[in-house]
Amino acid sequence: MSFINRKQELKMLDEKWQSDIAQFFIIYGKRRVGKTELIKQFIKDKPALYFLADKRTTADQLRELGQIVGGYFKDEILIKNGFADWLEVFIYLKTKTITEPLILAIDEYPYLVENDKSTSSLFQKGWDEYLKNTKIFLILSGSSIAMMESETLNQSAPLFGRRTGQILVDPLNFLQSRQFFPEKNFSDFLNIYTITGGMPAYLKQFEEGAGMSEEIKNKIFNKTAFLYNEVEFTLKEELREPKNYLAILRAIALGKRKLSEIVNEVGMDTAATNKYLSVLINLRLVEREVPVTEDKPEKSRRGLYKILDNFFWFWFQYIFPYKSYLEMGNYNYVLEKMFNGLKYNDKVNSGFKLIVAQVYERVAIELLIAWQDKIFSFERVGRYWDNNQEIDVVGINSSEKKIIFGECKWSEKPVGTDIYEELKKKAEKVEWNLGDRKEFYILFSKSGFTAEMIKIAKSEGVFLVEKDIVK
Repeated sequence: MSFINRKQELKMLDEKWQSDIAQFFIIYGKRRVGKTELIKQFIKDKPALYFLADKRTTADQLRELGQIVGGYFKDEILIKNGFADWLEVFIYLKTKTITEPLILAIDEYPYLVENDKSTSSLFQKGWDEYLKNTKIFLILSGSSIAMMESETLNQSAPLFGRRTGQILVDPLNFLQSRQFFPEKNFSDFLNIYTITGGMPAYLKQFEEGAGMSEEIKNKIFNKTAFLYNEVEFTLKEELREPKNYLAILRAIALGKRKLSEIVNEVGMDTAATNKYLSVLINLRLVEREVPVTEDKPEKSRRGLYKILDNFFWFWFQYIFPYKSYLEMGNYNYVLEKMFNGLKYNDKVNSGFKLIVAQVYERVAIELLIAWQDKIFSFERVGRYWDNNQEIDVVGINSSEKKIIFGECKWSEKPVGTDIYEELKKKAEKVEWNLGDRKEFYILFSKSGFTAEMIKIAKSEGVFLVEKDIVK
């Protein structure tokens, strides 16, 4: 597959490169999100060295780094002997980068820290005493978000204040992810995206183009596939007590979204559950969602927790609870649970269809943000709910006192006027600037709209979206 998107990140890196002064750049994000490919795209046409750290001893890794650096500079002695320590690395690089620019990208930096806790202090000294006045472009990259922040970004970190820039590499959004499969129609790709989210490595598992059931069996349900244990492996890499986090994530995946519901489901006290949830939020695995109209979201009592990562969501629905069956190769049993009895038919319905519908609501929010020039500019876009009702999509502009209400329907039935009338009734109960606001409406539908709804939309200025196309 070709390299997709990351234009903004590459632009930032290239601007730093053009500055012609020393740069200390931090690139971090979840495993499989595309950090390494971003680095390789950035350095491919520049004088650069790339080193992938691992769990070997520091001495072994310094020896390999010496071979890489020595090979680049045609230094036979360095190729043979390697570096003795990190300070020797920095001293050597200083002599080579006083006048000539060079990129040194160290990938999976947390592994170096695991081997030697003094590594970040050594890099601090190396930067301060040897490299900061050269033309080097030093990149430290890592998949452990917690460790990258504790070692390089937090105020207490040894390298705090040294970086000249940082990029948190997020998963691709829906529109970006869709570029992986431009030939697929919206519905087919939404099914894939519901499983993979915007993780490039996960998206690539579906590139062979087999039917969805076969792809799921071969690339996810098979215990030899890397996605089979991906969630557990990710949590073990990041966390000391993965079993407690597994329990909390499982509870949220089952629909326990209020704090009290999660506490009851996992059997932990509120304080401990809150602590674990905070960690999951910091790792970008969970989000605390509040109604979009809340003025002080952090103080809202309406907060609900949701899993941000689509694959985590899918994994807790169809792998974690069925591992006994999958270990025995009973893939069709789980597919029946997933597709409600359809073993090989790729028509999605029942349980999985419900998940697809929920993902479509998230995609609708993203589409609304992308279409601001067609509607009005938003300061916030999200969901709304209170004790009696929910609205799938709401966007607001406080300064202009504008608000848009939206409903999403992922069903085989065209959306009719009844959905629109119901949405207007729900909107009347939303108190945000009630009586002093300009209202807009938007409807999202998988299967189009009735003739009467299309007629009313034209006369009342309602935005109609079939899948991802504004009608």
